[in-house]
Amino acid sequence: MRAWSSPGVPALDGTPPTLQVHDTRSGRSVPSEPDGSARLYVCGITPYDATHLGHAATYLAFDLLQRQWLDRGLDVVYTQNVTDVDDPLLERAVATGVDWAELAERETQLFREDMAALRVLAPDHYVGAVESIDLVVDLVEKLGDAVYRVDDDLYFDVHADPAFGDVSGFDDATMRTVFGERGGDPDRTGKRHPLDCLVWQAPRSGEPSWPSRLGPGRPGWHIECAAIALEHLGTAFDVQGGGSDLVFPHHEMSAAEARVATGEEFAQAFVHAGMVGYDGEKMSKSKGNLVLVSALREAGHDPMAIRLALLAHHYRSDWEWRDAEIDEAATRLARWRDAVSRPSAPPAGPVLAGLREAMADDLDAPSALLAVDAWMAEDGEDADAGAQVAAAVDALLGIALDV
Repeated sequence: MRAWSSPGVPALDGTPPTLQVHDTRSGRSVPSEPDGSARLYVCGITPYDATHLGHAATYLAFDLLQRQWLDRGLDVVYTQNVTDVDDPLLERAVATGVDWAELAERETQLFREDMAALRVLAPDHYVGAVESIDLVVDLVEKLGDAVYRVDDDLYFDVHADPAFGDVSGFDDATMRTVFGERGGDPDRTGKRHPLDCLVWQAPRSGEPSWPSRLGPGRPGWHIECAAIALEHLGTAFDVQGGGSDLVFPHHEMSAAEARVATGEEFAQAFVHAGMVGYDGEKMSKSKGNLVLVSALREAGHDPMAIRLALLAHHYRSDWEWRDAEIDEAATRLARWRDAVSRPSAPPAGPVLAGLREAMADDLDAPSALLAVDAWMAEDGEDADAGAQVAAAVDALLGIALDV
């Protein structure tokens, strides 16, 4: 599956401070200091609807992470999946009378366009579930006795992994509740344990399936990401990323499957973005309370203003979108563009240092924006400073200040 075109990232002078990111599993900030190459996996979309601001905020968070690694001179290997066959997609296709594959491709293309407009760096490996079926089958077979059959479906015994539960830290009762709320089937008869998760689903009437050594069917959700990540990043990659709603069950179960299959750690850090709300609830397709990136673009809003509006909130925070935020961001963007085009300005060194310090502190974009605001408000006589600040803002925040 093809991704989108990445923008160039300017190289900056100097050495940034050590990057710290918040690891959900340990509950604390940890240094992210890969040796030469940084490996990142971020869970992608299930393409049954357009990109909303909650999606965009998540992918911007990990775009910022990539940019900090690049500023450190690291090579970044970034993998993202597309769950292009799953129950929500099939249900939407039936409800709208559209072929499921056509719906998936249409919405994936819109996602590509939104990401390109927002200047999000593209993954090196952009991989669909359908094209990964052989990888999933291979991984299921590696799970051995941890996989068992319920009717014609195959399930993973999560307690085959002694570390199961360490990503979320949830107790058993909480896990059972959340599992049921987020696509799991804790009450299915025949399972060894209510939390065991589906790895291969046998054919259902009217739904797509594929032949395999496991029998006909299609992949489960968690095993899909585990298989794609292991194939393209290997074990113990640097960061597993996604929204905080993926901590459990998705990231917990993907990690457990990978550990049982390989005997090694899945990811070194689990980093999660907060939820974006609107009208008093979490923004989600199921609730229908969406503010779409494509709709904002079609209304004439500069994608850089959309990006700035999202960066005004720390990536880990839960927050609620206000319609006035896009206008506030547009005003800030216009001021920044005016400031970098001045014939002379204060030296760029202090603002670059401020940007790097903020971003090294768990990707603190709101503080980084304030550092640029403070520089903009001052006077100076450096003729090169505007261009240098524009390059720093581009490299570290992904905001293009040229018009």
